[in-house]
This record gives sequence, C-alpha cells and structure tokens, in this order.
Amino acid sequence: MPERPIRLSVNGSDVCASAEPRMTLADFLRERCRLTGTHLGCEHGACGACTILVDGDAVRSCLLFAVQADGMEVTTVEGIASPDGELSPVQSALRDCHGLQCGFCTPGFVVSLTAFLRDNPSPTDNQIREGLSGNFCRCTGYQGIVAAARRAAGHDGALTAR
Repeated sequence: MPERPIRLSVNGSDVCASAEPRMTLADFLRERCRLTGTHLGCEHGACGACTILVDGDAVRSCLLFAVQADGMEVTTVEGIASPDGELSPVQSALRDCHGLQCGFCTPGFVVSLTAFLRDNPSPTDNQIREGLSGNFCRCTGYQGIVAAARRAAGHDGALTAR
C-alpha cells in the first residue's frame, strides 16, 4: 500500500513524513520520530503503556493510525518535561513517591496523570484510581502511583477515600 504524507506537531516540533495507512501512531512515533518513550505493551489498547496526548486528550497510540493524526498536536512522554529537562510535577512526584519500578508502564502513567490532573486538579483517591483504570502496572501495587498523583495535585495527606 502506498504511503501517505502527513504533517503533525510532535512535542512542539513540526513533523512532515509519510506513513502507510495502517501504521499505528505508536509505531510512527517510535520508528519515524525516534521517540521510544511511547511503549508498546499489548497493542490492543488495554494496558495504557502507549498513552500520549492528541490535541490535549489522552489516547492510546496503538489504537490510532498515524494518518488519522494528520494536522494534530501530539505530546509524548518526552514532551512532558520542560525544554530545559526539568521534570514535570507528575514526573517528580512519581520519582519521589516510588511510583515506578521496572519503568515499562511509567510513560503511560506520566501522560495519563498529566491529562487527568489538568482536568481534575483536586481529585479524591477514588477519582485518581478511576482516572488511571486504563493503565496497568504489574510491579508497584499502585500505592506509590496514587501517592504521586496526590503529591502532584498538591495534597500529600492521608487517603481521602478508599
């Protein structure tokens, strides 16, 4: 199948490239843009490791074709930190609260939490857990991730709901 030209913004930079119509956005980001922070876990949209922002919305990049992102703004985990390399509040909180272990799921959690806390600045623990229900971690048990979400939201106190 012939490739189609696409133009999109990735982490603030214009990208003009081509992609086969059936190439996923996850593969495009990894192979064409060399942004390997977007991880491929299940390739069925179940694990959340490939979560990115498309026009500000958290989406699973394994479920979107690259050609569908033509004209859109994409932010990957590499675009979450500041341009000078300073970690975002979510990234710092995950580090400080031990919300990561093997790190495979971490990029998806960083992107998902960033979007979730932008839209829900003062969530309860139940809301945090619900907001992250599409991201799977096999190592941490989620306690550090929830604590990191609380810290990034600005309240490190006790659990507000169970």
